[in-house]
Amino acid sequence: MAINKLKKLFNIDYPIVQAGMVWCSGWRLAAAVSNAGGLGLIGSGSMNPDVLREHIRKCKVATARPFGVNVPLLYSKVDQVMDVLVEEGVKIVFTSAGNPSTWTSFLKDKEITVVHVVSSEKFAIKSEQAGVDAVVAEGFEAGGHNGKEETTTFCLIPQVRQVSTLPLIAAGGIASGRAMLAAEALGADGVQIGSLFAVSEESSAHEDFKKRVIELHEGETALTLKGLTPVRLIKNNFYEQIKQAEQQGASLEDLKKLLGHGRAKRGIFEGNLDEGELEIGQIASSIKSIESAGEIIKRLWEEYLNVKNQLCQS
Repeated sequence: MAINKLKKLFNIDYPIVQAGMVWCSGWRLAAAVSNAGGLGLIGSGSMNPDVLREHIRKCKVATARPFGVNVPLLYSKVDQVMDVLVEEGVKIVFTSAGNPSTWTSFLKDKEITVVHVVSSEKFAIKSEQAGVDAVVAEGFEAGGHNGKEETTTFCLIPQVRQVSTLPLIAAGGIASGRAMLAAEALGADGVQIGSLFAVSEESSAHEDFKKRVIELHEGETALTLKGLTPVRLIKNNFYEQIKQAEQQGASLEDLKKLLGHGRAKRGIFEGNLDEGELEIGQIASSIKSIESAGEIIKRLWEEYLNVKNQLCQS
């Protein structure tokens, strides 16, 4: 991989970014990933501004390495979140779920490195025009909220590479060094990984959620709520309720009412495996153990180098 691009941009050792996932990515996980040589991200989507401030301060104590914060731009308190980031001296911000032009200039004026998550080449172009420093191309396979285009990661990477000269981070369905190498072959400069870190030892997700993830079989996740906000979920009772409602022609208001508030917290953080919103990536069925963040990064990088060497010698 063109590690020097991301190493220079983020001052990291490996081109591996930990996704800023709601109810998983607190200061412990972000610090552990950064200490291991990757880029850890605090996921602000499940935090009010005061809680985010606390996580940023604790992360500073736990690591001397660079870390960042992921900010979903659709968050109702995004103005307050941005103020916290500036006040606490955060140097790297990943924005997602919104228009990159809204906040990029504000952040860049504060000398903050800005990365935007995109699900299409159209938004990659908009991101570059907005002045971001890099883009994350996140495919349909990813957990959590996805683009409506349903473009797979390995289709999306070369499409974004063709229209953008920015450092490109591939995301969605990546949980091995072999997949990292494949992403590089398609034009990526690094990878963002969610599911592996979501079930890591340092993840703030409930232990029951982690255990459910490592028991998953192929086909046990699905993209749903496509008419509202597409999200990939583990199939459970809540998922079946959503599926039935959509088949019966439920309105957007009906779906919002069924979704309610705190579904993701109930499932991921509190461990309600029946009624919670269990967000995880399609690659989760290949994850069979709970590892530390450091072990994950070491294993990924060693496999990446081994496979690359094997291909070069063949």
